[in-house]
Amino acid sequence: MPPTRSGPPSSRSNSGAGASSRSKREEILRTATAYFGENGYEATKLADVAAAVGIGSTALYHYFESKLHCLYVIMADALEFFHREFDRQTSAHDDYLDALLAVLSGSYELSDQDILRNRVLVAELGLMGVPRTSPREEEARTLARSRIRDVEFAWATFLVRGMEQGIVPEADPRLLTRALLGLYNSIWHWYRPRGSISLDEVKEFFLRRQLAVLGLPPELADGDRSLQPAGGGKAASASRRSRGRRRAAT
Repeated sequence: MPPTRSGPPSSRSNSGAGASSRSKREEILRTATAYFGENGYEATKLADVAAAVGIGSTALYHYFESKLHCLYVIMADALEFFHREFDRQTSAHDDYLDALLAVLSGSYELSDQDILRNRVLVAELGLMGVPRTSPREEEARTLARSRIRDVEFAWATFLVRGMEQGIVPEADPRLLTRALLGLYNSIWHWYRPRGSISLDEVKEFFLRRQLAVLGLPPELADGDRSLQPAGGGKAASASRRSRGRRRAAT
């Protein structure tokens, strides 16, 4: 279960003195994610995270110099995971629609920890826009921001591929990417594991809406390939591109 305001139990008993620096760092990140995700970033004290992990505050600052530094690292890790899963899903399928459905569907295959991390990411996204004077904080912030751009670029490039094949109706790929991801990110503002709505129900509802945002038949979510994509196929796509080139030449 995610922590309540009192926090998760201390991990002293199962974290021996010989634990590596990396494993301790990962434990801190997992615990901080749970606290930030359940109680809120502002309401969380880094000293509570240290106590839950079983180390003193001084030792924790060896890994993260501030709560904000820790937050930026959590955000960067969430984005790296999202990008890695995107690459894995899209590269596993030669057929474009298969790849699209796999990456959309796979984005809901999340552990409770993944969900909390997504919640932290979308809730505190605004903090990424403020430059920091601390070198370590600024490095972590810059990394997180660059990973946002990487994810958006990967999605925009993928959508352009669908447009070139006449599967996705033509649109500004950057705006379409942000519309698609914005719909997905909205889930993590309110969704709670083991709440009244299951993640499967969320997936069933939102996946169809994501397809609609892309201009595709929502029935594709049910595996129905009998309907022609809303883009009208390769011929219609080529015709639109031809008209666009003629307009640009006049």
